[in-house]
Amino acid sequence: MPHAFPLFPVQGSTAAPQVDHLFYFLTAVSVFFSTLIFLLIFYFAVKYRRRSKDEAPPKNQVINNIPLEVLWTVIPMVLVAIMYFWGADLFVKDARPPRDATEIFVVGKQWMWHLEHTNGKREINALHIPVGQPIKLTMTSQDVIHDFSVPAFRMKEDVLPDRYTTEWFKATRTGKFRFFCDQYCGMGHSLMRGWVYVMKPEDYEKWLQGGVSGATMADQGEELYHKFGCITCHGTGKGPAFVGLYGKTVTLSNKQTVVANDAYLRESILYPTAQIVNGYPPIMPTFKGQISEDQLLQLIAYIKSLGSMERNTGTP
Repeated sequence: MPHAFPLFPVQGSTAAPQVDHLFYFLTAVSVFFSTLIFLLIFYFAVKYRRRSKDEAPPKNQVINNIPLEVLWTVIPMVLVAIMYFWGADLFVKDARPPRDATEIFVVGKQWMWHLEHTNGKREINALHIPVGQPIKLTMTSQDVIHDFSVPAFRMKEDVLPDRYTTEWFKATRTGKFRFFCDQYCGMGHSLMRGWVYVMKPEDYEKWLQGGVSGATMADQGEELYHKFGCITCHGTGKGPAFVGLYGKTVTLSNKQTVVANDAYLRESILYPTAQIVNGYPPIMPTFKGQISEDQLLQLIAYIKSLGSMERNTGTP
């Protein structure tokens, strides 16, 4: 029963066949040249063996063969170039999520996965997603380095403390698929696993709306915005405006520019003096140690929700 012992996980995403095809190519090239080299070594060892103690190799036996040398140089170079550009193409595709991707936030903790949807619905060691729709994971770690891996989707990405990493995929079949932590993170490492539940879009919408308190991540972020007093500066002109900030270019006090993405917003909240916006004094206090990773994601979700009504250029 070959199906009882599969060599590879099922192909559950759009990226899975592409990754497998590259793997098959690499394996075929490796097997072909390993076999060729072994056979040549065996052939030459037999053909040019020393048959007696008195036998000596003939003099001036070395023969230059320029066409042969060019051939064994060009062929490996072409094969390596194919491997490189093929792999680079897959890497670039996997690194750029579609604009219409549904964002889900992931926090790795010793030893569990906490996932939250934009409408506020939370999951522990489980991920529900719709089939046929791109999903973008924005991930961070609360403690040590973790790694979020879904073998069926051929997806694997490090989850790091103090920064955000992203990964995206599009599931192509409904079902239940395992995910793991692929980076050893302590004694409970083997416990950091769960299931991805790929559902039909209509079933996913029913699940997503079930048991939700009504407060989305943006709503919770807005509460934190008022709770921590952000409005006293960012709502009065003392600090940069948040409306239309996300995704825009911000000019810093040193005249350099940065894009206001998730990483920039996170650093500005925890280390506000790291990148001072041009035209504003460095008066913002640090919130490091006062705000959790979950709350950071909620604040960022709120800032994202403010839309693009105006462009923040770094001046009051």
